[in-house]
Amino acid sequence: MVYRVVNPATGEQGEALAPLSDEQLEQVIARAHAARETLGALSLEERSAMLRRAADLHEERQDELAEIIVREMGKPKWQALGEIGFVVLIYRYYGEEGAQFLADEVIDSKRGRTAIVRPTPLGALLGIMPWNFPFYQVARFAAPNLLAGNTVLLKPASQCPESAAAIGDILREAGFPEGAYENLFVESARIERVIADPRVRGVSLTGSEAAGRAVGSLAGKHLKPVVLELGGSDPFIVLSVDDMADAVTAALNSRLHNSGQACNGAKRFIVIDELYDQFKEAFVAALAAAPVGDPHTDGVRVGPMSSVAAAEELTQQVARAVDGGARLVLGDGSSDGAFFGTTVLEEIAVGSETSQEEFFGPVAQFYRVSSEDEAVALANDIPFGLGSYLFTTDRDQAFRVADRLDTGMVYVNESLADSPELPFGGTKASGFGRELGRYAISEFLNQKLIHLPSEADWPVAK
Repeated sequence: MVYRVVNPATGEQGEALAPLSDEQLEQVIARAHAARETLGALSLEERSAMLRRAADLHEERQDELAEIIVREMGKPKWQALGEIGFVVLIYRYYGEEGAQFLADEVIDSKRGRTAIVRPTPLGALLGIMPWNFPFYQVARFAAPNLLAGNTVLLKPASQCPESAAAIGDILREAGFPEGAYENLFVESARIERVIADPRVRGVSLTGSEAAGRAVGSLAGKHLKPVVLELGGSDPFIVLSVDDMADAVTAALNSRLHNSGQACNGAKRFIVIDELYDQFKEAFVAALAAAPVGDPHTDGVRVGPMSSVAAAEELTQQVARAVDGGARLVLGDGSSDGAFFGTTVLEEIAVGSETSQEEFFGPVAQFYRVSSEDEAVALANDIPFGLGSYLFTTDRDQAFRVADRLDTGMVYVNESLADSPELPFGGTKASGFGRELGRYAISEFLNQKLIHLPSEADWPVAK
């Protein structure tokens, strides 16, 4: 295994970066472990200021950082700029508002003493990151934990060494001490060694269900807290609409976000019978018109998949779906190098392999339902439970359906509404734990109880 950028749009390869040797790996872990004291010695305001500076640096360098994203995984340039913009918001949010989530909590002690719960950092944390959002995924892990005083060991995807290096440079320039953020260029086979190391106190993974099972098992074996953000096949439920065009636009934006390579993108469109034909016709027309091509070209909605291998895998998935009885409404299910055209499937058997899988690319599945109950049952009838989208004009129905959906997130009459203050995460095979918002900052903290005599009960100093 080597770390190397392979531009999926052109096939151009960057310079290979060999994994760390065992000796280098030991040095990196040792630096991160030692830095917990240096980072912890800084005041909360000093760490907050560093995060705000990191936000400024990302903003100043947004064009060059977006170019790295395009090279590494083929994201359309305008979307890559959007990713950097969100990263700026994340660092700024924790730099400006995060300190309040680290304040002491005073508890009413029933024994007449003073009881304080003081959030304290655990130490060095391992983050295992994917390729689809190489800056955003790191920001939502690193920002809250650096503020809390945890140090970060970051294992990037093998095709993302340039983004990882750029993040390291920015955080050092922002003032974080040596070892506070370290890139861990190692093979997956050596990750168990890192997780087992007693100096590593927690693990966060964003990736596939299979990777989550492996890493979660290792973290449990070594008694480490873990956050898992895994796959999803999010339902987009349409029960009633005030404006059909708005609903179709929201559906299209969610399905084509990151060229369809987003874990929380809408993938299964579950539409009430009386709106099904109208919604499907408008959506298919919009999807067919979405430009596919060079990620640097203005107006392109769908760039290449992250690699030729990813496009080939999606081609095989669609072929299996058709063999299993699904009907192609749009697209022919073929790829051209790393490029895969927009595709729509319907007449998918409920409970079939196709209905249970995540299609990680610009493929949409359509399902017709006759009632709210049927929509909810179909939405929940998968292993995943990350996000969900619901369109309804009935506020009572919105709460009723949201309560019944077995997912970590429900967005009503909107899509692409992620924001730094909103918790992100799922349930079932989509993982557990939360990122972003105040919830992220508490995942890797020791909530230390300090129970001591009340101030009046201390002896008077002589």
